[in-house]
Amino acid sequence: MRPADSVPGQDGPAGWDEPARGTEIGVFGAFAGALGDAFGAASAGGRRLYGYAQHSLTSTFLGASSGLRLRHDQPTGKVELNAKSADLARSAWAGAATRDFTDVDVAALEASLAQRLDWATRRVELPAGRYETLLPPAALADLLLYVYWSARAKDAIDGRSVFSKAGGGTRVGERLAGLPLTLRSDPAAAGLECEPFVIAHASSRGSSVFDNGLALGPTAWISAGELAALTQTRHTAQLSGLAVTPPITNLILDASGGAGSLQDMIGRTRRGLLLTCLWYIREVDPQALLLTGLTRDGVYLVENGEIIGAVNNFRFNESPVAMLARITEAGATVPTLPREFNDYFTRTAMPPVRVEGFNYSSVSQAS
Repeated sequence: MRPADSVPGQDGPAGWDEPARGTEIGVFGAFAGALGDAFGAASAGGRRLYGYAQHSLTSTFLGASSGLRLRHDQPTGKVELNAKSADLARSAWAGAATRDFTDVDVAALEASLAQRLDWATRRVELPAGRYETLLPPAALADLLLYVYWSARAKDAIDGRSVFSKAGGGTRVGERLAGLPLTLRSDPAAAGLECEPFVIAHASSRGSSVFDNGLALGPTAWISAGELAALTQTRHTAQLSGLAVTPPITNLILDASGGAGSLQDMIGRTRRGLLLTCLWYIREVDPQALLLTGLTRDGVYLVENGEIIGAVNNFRFNESPVAMLARITEAGATVPTLPREFNDYFTRTAMPPVRVEGFNYSSVSQAS
């Protein structure tokens, strides 16, 4: 790293000379007892319960020849539970992200699984097509993470992404959502705290080792429905003329005036589908950010405010950027764990949303 390009040196943080920290089995103390109770409840109800929990604590020491000295200790945990009926014909998933497992309500997770298995005792076959759809926070997180990862300024400047403007430049300033939705990141967000400075292990189209140590603060990527920023380095900021906005490892969607739970939204639904999870998500067309994937572990038919049964699985083809314009209702934002991408990104908070015309392109035999 060349001193002229690197972030200026600063006083070392408290604990710089202390050894790297680590996790230990005690983090699962109260959680393990609650998990045992959940397995007992599942067994008594004729359900099979599977899953796992993991916790890590990563200490990162960042130094540069300019004298830069920074340190960050990041705890990361998650639990995933899968419940199946005794005959293995019905399945449901739930998960939670956590820093220390003191805030994981295992009983609530198990109760939600039991409810979904009960919903699935009746089976309804539906054809492919576009349906009004309720997306729970976990499924929405998976879709919006793809939006976030695709929001690299360099790709937009080069005309390679959905955020490229016709004729050149970026779409920053354009309205993407009809509702006043704000997609943001904040290193200090309660419960989602992450590193407050840039940590780049290698340079790429979206990061630069020469930015290591840059302070990170609250950043709105979409503000009140308008594209407000793209992830970029100091170099791409010079090309785009926009502010320097490096990526941050948490993601939050807020809806101005958003209130209520997924259950409240079900009660206001005349006819539509409730998704649980999206799976095997892959990009089809980066210019539109068209994604494809499968539904998994429960798709339910809602009629007149009630769940009337589980339907078959589908393959979907949908652009989450285009989908933003078709969100007609959003509830309260809550911490959530994405299903597909939690191996890479756990710190998210999302509301449940109602989407007009979600595109289920074909019926799937996946379970």
